[in-house]
Amino acid sequence: QVHLSESGGGSVQAGASLRLSCVGTGYSYRMYSMAWFRQAPGKDREEVASIDTDDDITYADSVKGRFIVSQDDGWNSLYLQMNDLKPEDSAVYYCAAAIQAALEGGDLKPLFDYWGQGTRVTVSA
Repeated sequence: QVHLSESGGGSVQAGASLRLSCVGTGYSYRMYSMAWFRQAPGKDREEVASIDTDDDITYADSVKGRFIVSQDDGWNSLYLQMNDLKPEDSAVYYCAAAIQAALEGGDLKPLFDYWGQGTRVTVSA
C-alpha cells in the first residue's frame, strides 16, 4: 500500500528558507508524477511544483525562481527547497503521487490518488 509522509515544515520569518521532504513507501516503481500542493485557510488547494516520469518539472507562477523541486535517484523521495519565503507561502503543504494519467482536453493529466498527511509552513512578516 502506497504511503507518503512529509516533513520539514515549520515557522520562519519572511526571507528564510525551508526544505520539505516526502518519503514514499509501499511501492517499487517510478510514479507517473509526484507533486507538492499547498492549501491555505479559506483558499483552494494549489499545485506548487511537480516532476513527471519524463523529468519534466512544472512550477506555479507564484513560486518560480524561489522554489526548487527534486527527486531522489530511487524515485521514492520528493523534496521542495523553498527560498525567500513570503507570508503568502503560509499553508499546509502536501505531497502527492500519481500512478497514471488521464487524457483531459488533449493533454495527459496526472491522477493524484495518493496523498500525505501534510506539513504546515508558517511565514511571518
